[in-house]
Amino acid sequence: MDRRKKGLCCIFLAAVLVAGLFFAGCGGQVTGEGSDLPEPPAEVLEAFDPGLAASANRLGMKLLPELLEGKEQNVFLSPTSIFTALAMTYNGARGETKEAMAEVLGVEGVELQRLNENNQALLYLLQEADPSVQMHIANSLWMREGVEFDEEFVERNERYYHAAVRALDFDSPEAAETINRWVEDRTRGHIEDMIEPPIHPLTVLFLINAIYFQGDWTEPFDEEKTVDDTFTLPDGGTRTVPFMFRTGEMGYCEGENFQAVRLPYGEEERLAMYAFLPDEGERLTDFLGVFENEGWDEIRKSFHRAEGDLYMPRFAMEYEKTLNDVLKALGMEIAFDEDRADFFDMVTWEESPRLFISEVKHK
Repeated sequence: MDRRKKGLCCIFLAAVLVAGLFFAGCGGQVTGEGSDLPEPPAEVLEAFDPGLAASANRLGMKLLPELLEGKEQNVFLSPTSIFTALAMTYNGARGETKEAMAEVLGVEGVELQRLNENNQALLYLLQEADPSVQMHIANSLWMREGVEFDEEFVERNERYYHAAVRALDFDSPEAAETINRWVEDRTRGHIEDMIEPPIHPLTVLFLINAIYFQGDWTEPFDEEKTVDDTFTLPDGGTRTVPFMFRTGEMGYCEGENFQAVRLPYGEEERLAMYAFLPDEGERLTDFLGVFENEGWDEIRKSFHRAEGDLYMPRFAMEYEKTLNDVLKALGMEIAFDEDRADFFDMVTWEESPRLFISEVKHK
């Protein structure tokens, strides 16, 4: 094989939707189903560090202002999904590339095995948080057939992230369809056509994470109380939309420039939606500074039970974004540089060809 022109293309899928339980593919052997993580060893769960796990939220808080900069648009991110995909890739990074990724991920000085074990525990605890809520997490590595990947890199992704691993003929017209079917199965039809055929001849790896969440409110809204009302847009315009309504006691927090409610899911109430309403006239990008100044953990602790009326717009949305530019802006430029990126811990050779990330895709 002529490796002089071979490069690495990692596409990270962050799908905050459904993950099915069965693989539907054709040809080739798949190691692992890549979904429904098994229970980690007791010592891994006992050593779980919530502070380290919070790195995923901190990454999301760094990404969000960058994505909103100069724009007034809807943004839908899954920090855990993005963090997981990047952490899986981090297992193949070395030198300056590894240092840059560690800084962006917020895990400087954290030993690799500890990070992997903590992620293993986090993903399992999320999955098992509430038996009445569906939370499925799926990971996979799709490797170009004939390329020799480092056994330890692959094994770590199998062990700690329960990743499905498959060698695939990327030159086959059916290759993109096979990967897309895996994604579609694990999102129960919500995410389609993630990979566009034909696959680029320099692509050697697709690394995919998909998360599905489906939960019912602990205290459901009464559908008969949904009414049309006026919603104010960021530019000051208005639109008539359906508003859900409920009254009574709920988790509530009020800050200098916002009000917020906590709306739990399921029987255990461990998982919840936190809805924030900035004060009138407060720009969204300015409001987000509250998470930097006070920190999410401090805000979360300040919620208390209070009586009130809640009107919340009913909505549905989709979001797709290539995150290359924002990750570069945060300090990960080297990982995308085909002349400087160092991912040689992913493969069995040194120096040439050099592997780099071509796209981080979030949908």
